[in-house]
Amino acid sequence: MTPKERLYATLRGEKRDRTPVAPIFMMWAGHFIGRTYRDYYLDGNVMAASQIAVAKRFNLDQVMGISDPWREADDFGMKFDYPPEGVGIPLGRRLDTPEDFDTLKVPEQREGGRMRDRLNAVRIMAKELGRTHSVLGWVEGPLAEYEDLRGMEGTMFDLMDEPRLFHRAAEVIVANAIERAKEQIKAGADMIGVGDAVASLVGPEVYKEHVLPWEKKLFAAIHDAGAAVRLHVCGNIRSIIGDMATTGADIIDVDWMVPLAEARAEVGPQVTLCGNFDPTSVLFQGTPEKVESAARRCLRDGGDRFILQPGCEVPPMTAEANIDAFTPGPACRIADALAR
Repeated sequence: MTPKERLYATLRGEKRDRTPVAPIFMMWAGHFIGRTYRDYYLDGNVMAASQIAVAKRFNLDQVMGISDPWREADDFGMKFDYPPEGVGIPLGRRLDTPEDFDTLKVPEQREGGRMRDRLNAVRIMAKELGRTHSVLGWVEGPLAEYEDLRGMEGTMFDLMDEPRLFHRAAEVIVANAIERAKEQIKAGADMIGVGDAVASLVGPEVYKEHVLPWEKKLFAAIHDAGAAVRLHVCGNIRSIIGDMATTGADIIDVDWMVPLAEARAEVGPQVTLCGNFDPTSVLFQGTPEKVESAARRCLRDGGDRFILQPGCEVPPMTAEANIDAFTPGPACRIADALAR
């Protein structure tokens, strides 16, 4: 099977030759080809080259247009300092005053814009690997993007005291995400990743009332455009994973804080889960033997509709031997378990 065939057979619950493996590489990938993290997230050519190199080195099933949380925010007009080896540092917030909400519009895509740069990376990856591999585009989710524009404190107060502000902005945020997702699909992405990390910090009532409807709208539009959806919410999603399973997402990433057996019991056998051993204490700080043990436990608990990866991004400076321990290359230590 090709990697893409393997991945979509898993989503459909069909027989495949092995479990797909699709870790999130960002800073590690840039360093792998000798570039800085800033190079990786500001230059789509570098991102594409990094993703392709890592996919080939570790025999992965998906390449990804994932980089940092600030692309849409930059296009919406926020200013940043971009250090060589860290995420951008905001120089103020886009939604700081009531008047700012009046000026929030879907931005025109300009040459040099950060979402246009991601589109370029997706186009390169699709041309190089799209016939055989899944190509994942990316947009920020409604709550995550609102927090990017508003700040964490403002977001949490708004959800408690002025939720109309969130919904007012979410109209624009989701409309923009739909347009940017459609462009990536036309460029060759067969799947769109949606990062909505802040959702792990709100309770199930807030999530169900304020966030879930917007995620459903976004995911339905992505499906209508012909792509699948991978929902990534970093953190402890124990209290909302059951509701996440109703969004229409084709894949739900599960971070390491949630036991996979518990997640599987909560969402049922029909949902594809992706995860989820600890990327820090196991993958970065551990040994190949520790990674192997954790990966085998994930494969045991994840069920048939399952994709193997750490709970979140592969940390920079992780030893290649530790990555080899769970990826299906020549040095894989779990080939027997992947093939079950």
